[in-house]
Amino acid sequence: MNVKKKDSFVEIYRQTFREAPSSFFSAPGRTELAGNHTDHQHGCGITAGISLSVDAAVGPRKDDTVSIVSEGYPPLTLSLSETALRAEERETFPALVRGVLAYFLKKGVSLSGFNAYISSDVPPGSGLSSSAAIEVLLGKIINTLFARSSFSPVEIAKGGKWAENEYFGKPSGLQDQLAIALQTPSYLDFEDEENPRFETVPFPLAEHGFSLCIINSGADHADLSDAYGEITGEMKRVAAFFSETVLRFVPEEKFLSSLPLLRNEVGDRAVLRALHFFEEQKRVQKQKQALLQGDIPAFLRLAKESGHSSYMYLQNVLPPDQNPAHQALALTLALCDRFLEGKGAFRVHGGGFAGTAQAFVPTDSLPLFIERMDGVLGKGSCLPLSIET
Repeated sequence: MNVKKKDSFVEIYRQTFREAPSSFFSAPGRTELAGNHTDHQHGCGITAGISLSVDAAVGPRKDDTVSIVSEGYPPLTLSLSETALRAEERETFPALVRGVLAYFLKKGVSLSGFNAYISSDVPPGSGLSSSAAIEVLLGKIINTLFARSSFSPVEIAKGGKWAENEYFGKPSGLQDQLAIALQTPSYLDFEDEENPRFETVPFPLAEHGFSLCIINSGADHADLSDAYGEITGEMKRVAAFFSETVLRFVPEEKFLSSLPLLRNEVGDRAVLRALHFFEEQKRVQKQKQALLQGDIPAFLRLAKESGHSSYMYLQNVLPPDQNPAHQALALTLALCDRFLEGKGAFRVHGGGFAGTAQAFVPTDSLPLFIERMDGVLGKGSCLPLSIET
């Protein structure tokens, strides 16, 4: 947090809580560079933190009350004795807060009350994981103030995932939270989700003349938890056919040889989504090697293949049970295809169905690309991002 922003936070915190904050915290949004819908099947991915972030000014209280004022949400005040799951809070900001607090209490952390002013420039519903950033931010606050920084980034990420799964009601994997907790460009492997492997990878995009953009389609993905859950559920039904819990542990050869039986058992869409997973797993390994070798053209070619697979096999572009006249994400991808004119790459970003597309744009064409995208989707729709290194 720079000095100007910190001064602003101090002033707002003073106005809100009538005292000065004692600490400042930050968690970035994240971008998924490779591996679309692989983490919840214990797969692999490549992620990075971005320059947009969720920030907080925090101060202790002398009681067991947690009071949070966060831009864009009603003020939240709750007691640490009130962290039990509340079904009516599903898919709300209070559910995330209550869930993270409950997780660390469950882990034996001796919490006490605190005040927090939170502000975010990670657009909600943008596919940049604003909710996971809030979860990790809260985990960092608790870890620093009450746990003597004893929790690793992986454990903080697990706390966010647990809150999102159990309290918020979204069946996500660990990728978003871990990407934010690690921040730097990282290769992630969730074969053992309790002990995920990760390593930093280079991402020399700018040096090769490309810029990263996230394009907001204008369609909100806030009400699509059931659609995301269907992807997870269908992949797990395929895995269950082979007496496994997730696709990571199903041999691809066995899957392919069983296709006639699988189609009758789980349906064609589940089979197609499983095909996406197997191909995407191999693609992530190739993209990792391309980055390690500094081969950005190869990485971009594979990124475009990933987008094709998400559209055709994973089928997370067109929203289910929605008016066919409204296909904002599909249109956004079509515009990327047209305006890039065969250069760079584009793909679905994150969960899909709504939200955002990701584009790797030749830097010398960036101003024109932004102008064209904004001209159709609205000013500010095309957002250039920098990667946290």
